[in-house]
Amino acid sequence: QMADPFLYDTGERSQYGCLGHEVQIEHIKAYVCRPSFFTDKAVIVIHDIFGWLFPDIRYIVDLIAGHGYITVCPDFFKGTDPWKTTDHWADFADWMKDHDPTKVDKEADVVLKYLKEQCGAKKIGIVGFSWGGMAVHHLMLKNPQLTTGVSLYGIIRDSEERYNLLNPTFFIFGEKDHTISYDQITLLEEKLKQYCKVAYKIKVYPGQVHGFAQLKPEDMKPDDKPYIEEARKDMIDWIKMFI
Repeated sequence: QMADPFLYDTGERSQYGCLGHEVQIEHIKAYVCRPSFFTDKAVIVIHDIFGWLFPDIRYIVDLIAGHGYITVCPDFFKGTDPWKTTDHWADFADWMKDHDPTKVDKEADVVLKYLKEQCGAKKIGIVGFSWGGMAVHHLMLKNPQLTTGVSLYGIIRDSEERYNLLNPTFFIFGEKDHTISYDQITLLEEKLKQYCKVAYKIKVYPGQVHGFAQLKPEDMKPDDKPYIEEARKDMIDWIKMFI
């Protein structure tokens, strides 16, 4: 049986009053938040296993929009059930078979088309957390339309082709993440050095567990807060460097 990778209780989160609104983009629902001024810069946010409705991910969308980007979090599960806090980790592998983070290309194309044609976006970046971090890693190898990516605690571990990124990508990890070993991060670094022809960065945040970077302020523990805030600032700075 797989260990529960979430060391905090995801069931007891404070509620969040969202600043954006929901839209339908072809076969996908999405949450969108836009800055108060016109911009042709956009960011796609890919949710974790808890899906696009989870308050933490909407908080992140609003946070990025506040920095001047049209920000959209599509339902990459296409209406199917996200993982729930009441589900059993013994069933996680089966659930993952039906929710493959490397099979998001069609949905990404639909959202890119929407951002370009409906929102006038010219430069588009992507950010993803956990399951979404794996999806970002995959898309940054496949989709040249994505100007830059930030992958938070998601590693794809299955083949040699996983390192030739098309555009600049930033990988964020927590030091105490027991779903991703330090060896895997070291391997990623070695392989990127060997294969990657674009800018990349890997950063590990001390003492942080899986899922640390998307907590809302009132859900942060005081010891973790500086690292969470640093990771978010690093994420935004990386996006600003390329978009």
